[in-house]
Amino acid sequence: MNAASVKTGIRKISRIMAENKDYLIKLDQQNGDGDLGVSMSEGFEAAAVFVEGTSETDLGKILMQTGGVFNEAAPSSLGTIISFAFMGMAKSLKGKTEAGLPEFAEAVMAGVQKIMDKAGSKPGEKTILDSIYPAAESLLADKDGDFKEALKNAARIAAEGSESTKAMKSVHGRAAYYGEQSIGLLDGGSVVGRLIFEALAE
Repeated sequence: MNAASVKTGIRKISRIMAENKDYLIKLDQQNGDGDLGVSMSEGFEAAAVFVEGTSETDLGKILMQTGGVFNEAAPSSLGTIISFAFMGMAKSLKGKTEAGLPEFAEAVMAGVQKIMDKAGSKPGEKTILDSIYPAAESLLADKDGDFKEALKNAARIAAEGSESTKAMKSVHGRAAYYGEQSIGLLDGGSVVGRLIFEALAE
């Protein structure tokens, strides 16, 4: 992992969010306000434009600055939550211009931990954490292996985690108002997490 691969990764995430914009809008309309697809596609597009134009090589600084740009362009609850992940990863990679799989895996988990600390949420509550937490655990378990294989495994685990949200009841945000009615519905945030790892696995 270096500045060039961060740019590639953000660009791929931006593309997959744009491709799934309408799908995310439909998912969010089931028990939210329907802005998920818009905020994610616009947020990651702004992030992609920013990283393309930066000459920064410090991974921590790139991720911190990208998180700020993303948060401004995606003014939604999930936009703020994902910016927390950028912050956690940035702190973990501060001062590094390159990172291997072990450092990357630790940074991803640091990002996930920052979300849990700041948002006061945990896996099992029908949120993005249900896809990204098990994916982060998968990366840590594979940290001594091949980078590409580790990302493929993480993407598969994230997809399984997202699918598991159908059986959960929403306890956070607007979706919590629906209570028992949210059971059986796929959580949009968890799908965003799945798409992020799907893009990285490419």
